[in-house]
Parts: sequence; C-alpha cells; structure tokens
Amino acid sequence: MPPFVEVEEEKTLRSRAQQQPSGHPDYRHPLYVGNWKRSIPYKDKDFARDDMDEPHLKRKHTILREHPEVEKLYGTDIRTFYVTAAVNVVQLGIAYYFGKVYTPPLYLYLLVAYFVGATLTGVIGVIIHEACHCLIFKTKWLNRYAGLFANICLPVPIAQSFRRYHIEHHTWQGVEGMDPDLPLEWEKALIKGNALKKLLWILIYPVMYVVRGAVMQSDRNLTPSKWEIINVVFSVVMDIIIQQTCGWRGLGYLFLSLWFGYSLHPGAAHFIQEHYTFDDGQETYSYYGILNGPFMNIGYHNEHHDFQKIPWSNLPALRSLARNYYDKLAYHTSWVIVHWKFITQSSVGPQSRVIRSHKDFKQGRSLLGKMREYDLQQKQKGATLNQ
Repeated sequence: MPPFVEVEEEKTLRSRAQQQPSGHPDYRHPLYVGNWKRSIPYKDKDFARDDMDEPHLKRKHTILREHPEVEKLYGTDIRTFYVTAAVNVVQLGIAYYFGKVYTPPLYLYLLVAYFVGATLTGVIGVIIHEACHCLIFKTKWLNRYAGLFANICLPVPIAQSFRRYHIEHHTWQGVEGMDPDLPLEWEKALIKGNALKKLLWILIYPVMYVVRGAVMQSDRNLTPSKWEIINVVFSVVMDIIIQQTCGWRGLGYLFLSLWFGYSLHPGAAHFIQEHYTFDDGQETYSYYGILNGPFMNIGYHNEHHDFQKIPWSNLPALRSLARNYYDKLAYHTSWVIVHWKFITQSSVGPQSRVIRSHKDFKQGRSLLGKMREYDLQQKQKGATLNQ
C-alpha cells in the first residue's frame, strides 16, 4: 500500500505521493498532477492557470500501458435502463399519490421531496450522464431515447442539452471559452469566499447550469440542436400529461425534487467535488464513500474522466486495478463535508478552478507522439534487460 500523509486542514483528503522526475516528455508523468497553485479568494482574482493540457487522456495511456486488462471493463450496462424504469415508477407514483390520493401537510410534502424525490432526481442525473456517454445501450440512438426516458420525471428538458455540453466539457476541460462547466465571470467576481453567497449560489445551482449553457450558446453563436428541440417538446408534453394525471401538486413535487436534488443535497455535492480545487496541481477529484452505492458510483470522477468507455458498475474495479495511480491522488470521503467546507472556508469558492489557453492545451497534446516513442523505448529497454 502506498504511503499517505494526512493533510490536517483537509481531513476528507489524502495527499498524493510526490512525483519524481523520470525523463518523460510530460513532466507530470505518471499521475499528471501539475505545478500550478490553486486560486484562493481575496488573494487571487482569477482561476488558477495551467500551461498544459488536461491530465486524463495521458493518464489513460499510462495506465493502459501498465494495465492493458483495463480494456476488459469497457462496455455497457443494461441494468441502468431497469433502474430508470424503477425510478420513474416511484417518482410518478408519489406524484400521483400527493396530487390525487392524499393531501400531505406541507412539512411532509417537503420532507418527502428532499429525502426521496431529490435522491431519485440525483440518480436520474447519473442515468442521463450514462446515456450521454452511450453506456446503457450499444447503439447511439437508443441511448438518446434512454436519456429522454430518464427525463420524464424531470419537469425541464435536460438530457439532450446535458449530452451536448458535457461531451464538450470532456473534450475541452479547463480550456477558457470552450469548457461549459466553468463558472461565469460574475460568479467568481461576486461570490468569492463569502459563506452566505456560496450557500445561495449552491441553492440556485440548477439555474446556473441552464444559464452557463445559454451564455455559451450566445457567445459562440450556437443554435439548439435537433435533439434539444425534441427534448423541449417531449418535456412539455410529459409535463402536461403529468399535470392532467397527477394535478399541480403532483407536478410541483417533481419540481421540488429537481430543485432539492441539484442544490443543497448530499448527492449534489459531486458538482463541487469533481473539479473545484482543494489541492495544488490537481483539477479533478474522486469521492470514495458510501453514497456511491445509491448514486451509482458517480463519485469515481477521476476514473470516469480517464476511461469514458467504462460504465458506472465497473468503475470500482478500475480503481482496484490501478490503485497505484488513483490512491495517490487526493480524494474526498464525505459529500456532506465537501459542501460544508466549500461553504464555510473562505479559501475556496467558484473561482477555485483551473483554466488553460487553447494554445497551451494543443501544445500539451502535441506531446502524445513523444510519449509513444518514450513508451516504445522503455519497452525495448525492458526486453533487453530480460534477455
């Protein structure tokens, strides 16, 4: 087991082992952790800045060289579709019960929406994420429909827009003007490290996802895709059917579930956990805790970014195979503490992200050819030593 050093001020994290220079073309090899310092509100005005490409593609190649068996974990998981059907049945059942059968007191209505509805909404988000990466069915169009099917209990059209912008996030992670997951200028300038503002920001996080997409569409003169338009029509039709069947109170339950599930809820802390920088040089973080069970391993974010062809059910196996990489990276063990520390500590805020220019990104990617040559040389050296 690799050595770990406790970080006193971040007890939910384990510090990574120090990387040693190896003559590799990319100085970040093998963990691909950079030399940049994280951005701290009131001390720094902008995001942290890196001069290399994002780390995941190169770490993927490095891990595959050492563990080629990882490719056996690629594939799809049809069980995700069955989970989708079960969640829809439960959510629509509760909506009908509250809308037509039983009028609950307000406190019970809110409690069920938070503890049941919001949790299931978080699961729906994971399913839409799996569909966007074509990890449910083997054909692309079936995954498109799986995303729409999962969107039934979300009263706003999310699935197809998420697919579009999430793929761009993977492609251009941290590239300024191209990564739709980065906070907007006003978010980092207005909120900084203020606890109350960060709390309010998390409470409106569902809105911010829509706003960021709209701003990027405007800045890049993009128009809604065919599938986004289909999603809008589909959601409007489903909302009308649900309202007619379950009443306004039933539809309201689904709206509350969506709001709670994507804001101040333990399952929504993965939005903060994934790319907000709690350590210098590391821009992506995994969560290894018990809530990975109900939330279908969405916490395994480094693993997912490294290997996008691996479905949720195989991500723990990936970590087990490549522990000499993933256990040396900083990671979280509590989503509740992620939210708590993000809100209460003035040293983190919306600006706690890392960016890079498109030029630096492309220059970093250009090292891939040299990396292949380096790997070939290392393989030849190994063969020579074994003779």
